[in-house]
Amino acid sequence: MPGMSEKAPAAGASDAAAASDLTEGEVRKVDKDNKKLTIKHGPLKNLDMPGMTMVFGVKDDAMLDKLETGAKVRFQAEKIDGKIVVTKIESAR
Repeated sequence: MPGMSEKAPAAGASDAAAASDLTEGEVRKVDKDNKKLTIKHGPLKNLDMPGMTMVFGVKDDAMLDKLETGAKVRFQAEKIDGKIVVTKIESAR
């Protein structure tokens, strides 16, 4: 949705910078067997990628234990060894 990523400035500059690196999304599938997440997400600016629904690997398998289908999240993805991997994810409350 337009304007959803517009947030009031955080108290500390480092908090604001960290929050701006995260992309909002919604978990569509948690695949623990294959260590993958399907996320419908907004644009990934650091990867120059438009918003879409796609499958990501995860940097840490423990991330999968904290997520469920339909969860609203903020996350960071990076290209590692040619694959796009979620490196940080948190609940978007």
